[in-house]
This record gives sequence, C-alpha cells and structure tokens, in this order.
Amino acid sequence: MGRSRRDQPIKLARKLREIRVGLGFTQEQMAAQLGRSKRSGPRPGHVSEYEHGKRQPSVILILKYARLGGIPMEVLVDDALDLPGRLR
Repeated sequence: MGRSRRDQPIKLARKLREIRVGLGFTQEQMAAQLGRSKRSGPRPGHVSEYEHGKRQPSVILILKYARLGGIPMEVLVDDALDLPGRLR
C-alpha cells in the first residue's frame, strides 16, 4: 500500500483558528482544552501548525474542536459549509 497523503479540507485550518479566536482562547489555552481527556493532548505548537495547515489534526481532535465550538463536526470538514456567526 502507498503512503500518499490523504485529502484534507482546504478551509479546515482557517476554521480551527476561527473557533479558537471566537472562543477567546490563546493557543496554550486551546491546547489545554483539547487535552482534557485520559490521553495527553496537543502542545500549543501543534495548535499553531493545525491553524497554518502544516499539520493535520486527528479525527478525534477535529471532533473536540467541533464540540468546543458547539457545532457539528461536518461544518469543519466540509468546505461548502461555513462556521456560524456565533460560537458557544
């Protein structure tokens, strides 16, 4: 099997940043919020890389972003859908 990179939503990085900023979190605070589980979460540097499209978050992290923002996960991964004007 090949190791080609999987398709990635074009607008995902921008949407992740908009969620963080809309919630009023710094990258450090967002990393802490995303890490609230039994497993350790991302570091603040990872949050920056997600927001700049340099690193692709796992499906679990995308779900956590969606839950923090109070939006369906589909909104994050579907480039045809925009974030709502207001987040949680």
